[in-house]
Amino acid sequence: MGRRILNDALRSIVNAEKRSKATVELKPISNVISSFLNIMKYRGYIKNYEVFDPHRVGRITVELQGRVNDARALTYRQDIKAKDIEKYKTLKLPTHQWGYVVISTPDGILDHEEAIRRNVGGQVLGYFH
Repeated sequence: MGRRILNDALRSIVNAEKRSKATVELKPISNVISSFLNIMKYRGYIKNYEVFDPHRVGRITVELQGRVNDARALTYRQDIKAKDIEKYKTLKLPTHQWGYVVISTPDGILDHEEAIRRNVGGQVLGYFH
């Protein structure tokens, strides 16, 4: 169920970007969505996000920057080893210059560059470019 929520949130972001919206509101929310958005913010794909009332149903307001072309969450479980991250990245992302694969590792939710640097594998949550 959690991956479906993440996929719906990412599709809302992509659709709002295509319509040139400045903000988008995401409901329902989870900690995984917050971590995914934190990586997108750190890498410069969104301006900012704000979480409202995280203990109840809650919502997240995301300020868009116009850089997200596609963002997808994998709805199936995909385990990946640290040595196979680079090969997986070349399969899913359009070029070597931009885009990130987000992985849930024992060290937390990381993008592929951080996971390679720490030499940890895990489960692929999704990707964006």
